[in-house]
Formats: sequence, structure tokens, C-alpha cells
Amino acid sequence: MRAICALYQAAPALAQQGEQIVSTDELTGVQALERKHPGLPLAPGKIERREFEYIRHGTRSFIVSRDVVTGKILGPYVGPRRTEADFLAHVQAIVETSPHVKRWHIVCDHLNIHQSASLVRWVAQFSGLGEDLGIKGESGILASMTSRAAFLSDPTHQIVFHYTPKHSRLSQSNRNLARYSRTQVTQTRLLHLSRRLANQSSGLYRLLQPNHG
Repeated sequence: MRAICALYQAAPALAQQGEQIVSTDELTGVQALERKHPGLPLAPGKIERREFEYIRHGTRSFIVSRDVVTGKILGPYVGPRRTEADFLAHVQAIVETSPHVKRWHIVCDHLNIHQSASLVRWVAQFSGLGEDLGIKGESGILASMTSRAAFLSDPTHQIVFHYTPKHSRLSQSNRNLARYSRTQVTQTRLLHLSRRLANQSSGLYRLLQPNHG
């Protein structure tokens, strides 16, 4: 994360050198809704009111990139889905907005479409690299997401991807348990389980008594 923060901090100076930094993210599954009836206009003592019934028009996905220095939105994408081809087209649209830029820095997460084989091929072509990229899933740069990400992060390319750190998906309770040994965790879970079973057995016993209720 420090590297990303340092890149953002250096963005104005890099812009003066002809390098542009953009931050990219996606928003998926957005419902496209249309109000079924027109809203009610303003009236004395009442604000404008919107009808609550609506018509569904499916969902849409957005890919948005913002220039870190100016805050301007570049090449926004909206479509029914978010695929490898969609992201590549979005990056190409970004680059086309400023042909004079010497080097692009694109900040994004580790989503698989951000490390695709088609993206690697296009960046290699755009940067004028003639090296053998290998075969996807088998050899060379295209072999895996790790090797593709390393290639796309190369600072000597004309388009450089900067990936944000992967955040832990552990819940707070699991993070607390992670501080203890495996034996302690197992003993704690067994204790909770035994108490739960004891409570269930006690409740069942009372329920089966002749004078219950």
C-alpha cells in the first residue's frame, strides 16, 4: 500500500514529465430501474416526491478510471457484463484520450481480467516489445496470472499496472482466533460445542416430561 500511496503523491510531478496516473475500479450488478409513474411536483409546504413503484431493466456493470491529478473520468464503460475483452477495451479507450502521454500508470486490484493474456499481448504490442510471450497456461509470460502480473507491472513498459495489496477475508472472530495455537482453538470450539449440545439435551428432556406445559 505504501507504494501506491507514494505513486499518488508523485502523480503531479510525473504529470509534468508526461506520465499519467489513473485509478481504476468496477461496479457490477447495478440495477437499471425506471420509475413506473412520474413524481409529484413541488407544492406549498411539500417537497418534490418520487413514486416508489419501478420497472426493472436488468443490471449493468461499470468500469471507471479517474485521473489522479485532475479527477477527470476517462473512458467510462457500461455494459451488461464485465469481461476480459471489456476491460481491455476500457484501457484502450483511456490511452486514446491522451496520445501524447509517454507512460501510463494504471492502479487496480488483482481481479483476473486485470491480468489477462489479451491485456499482456496488447501491452507488449503497444510498448513495441517483440519477445516471445509463451503459451497461456503452459509456458512463458502467459503461463499464469502471477507471471502475467509481473510482466504488466514492469516499470519500463509504456503502460504499467500497479496492483493494490490483497486484503484478508478473515472475519474478526477468525482474526482473534489466529492469535492462538491450533490446540487452543480446537479446545475452545469443542467447549462451545459441548455446551450447545448440553443445552439442547436439557431442553429436549424438559419437553418430554409428562407434566411439561
